[in-house]
Amino acid sequence: MNAAIAPATTVHHARRLGIAMAAAGAILFSAKAILAKLQYRYGVDSLQVLSLRMAFSLPLFALLGVRETRRARARRALPSRRDWGLIVVLGVLGYYLSSLLDFWGLEYVPVSLERLILFLNPTIVLLIGLFAFKRKVAAKEWIALAVSYAGVVLVMVENLRVQGEHVLLGSALVLGAAVSYALYLAMSGELVKRLGSLQLVAYAMLVSTAAVLIHYLIARDPAALFGLPWQVYALAAANALFCTFLPVTFTMAAVARLGAGTAAQFSVIGPVSLVFLGAWVLGESITLIQLVGTAVVLGGVLLLSRPGANSVPVAPPDKPAAGA
Repeated sequence: MNAAIAPATTVHHARRLGIAMAAAGAILFSAKAILAKLQYRYGVDSLQVLSLRMAFSLPLFALLGVRETRRARARRALPSRRDWGLIVVLGVLGYYLSSLLDFWGLEYVPVSLERLILFLNPTIVLLIGLFAFKRKVAAKEWIALAVSYAGVVLVMVENLRVQGEHVLLGSALVLGAAVSYALYLAMSGELVKRLGSLQLVAYAMLVSTAAVLIHYLIARDPAALFGLPWQVYALAAANALFCTFLPVTFTMAAVARLGAGTAAQFSVIGPVSLVFLGAWVLGESITLIQLVGTAVVLGGVLLLSRPGANSVPVAPPDKPAAGA
């Protein structure tokens, strides 16, 4: 009897740990917007914020890449020449262009609206499948799309009223980030199956880091990254560790314990947490209409991700495919 109880207890403990990791990963991924907003208070811009974040996270993903390469070599699953070409494209789309547009948009919109727009990612993947791959869209999916976008429009109109017309530019930039990352998801499916999520994300992050730093060297004087207030570097290091690398490992651990579908459901915590974190840390206003719009968007995405709804990955930008 004790032998029968022990496995059940172990499974229950693993599930609780997986839930905790999935929730922590969702909140930490979302909190990068808070840290970026805090850095902007010291006079830096989106390209500087992104460059510092990628530079600080580079050693972590390099070590992850070395570990995954050794594992891949042991099972003879190293990328082919064609795979490397696709990894370069994915790294540019998913972690360079998407992150650049995202941080740029954060200069103009509150973090609650930014995360809400990024949370449209599953609906954008669905639309890419419709137009690029001629995938059939069920009636329930159309309803989910309509509900999600109605919620974002509601919140955007309210932010226009409260904060001004610059919200339109910021929203367009963040939407561009969501589209870029949706393309990453749509193109990465087969590669994830062959290489695994961790190997792909490690390589893609290394490519995107190179792209970001090359962009910075072309556009700016490298010396401008030095001599900044120490708070900028501390926030960049925290962003790299707590809002980039750790969420990747937490979410992968959650996927191993819960499955990708269940772990992905916890990404809904991200937009909700930012509504309150933005008010608490940054002093951003919360109105009833914003709360209603947030609830509407979450409801639409949850409807889209329900079993039997031909769901797509519920993963915001900066979160690898399969919820990694």
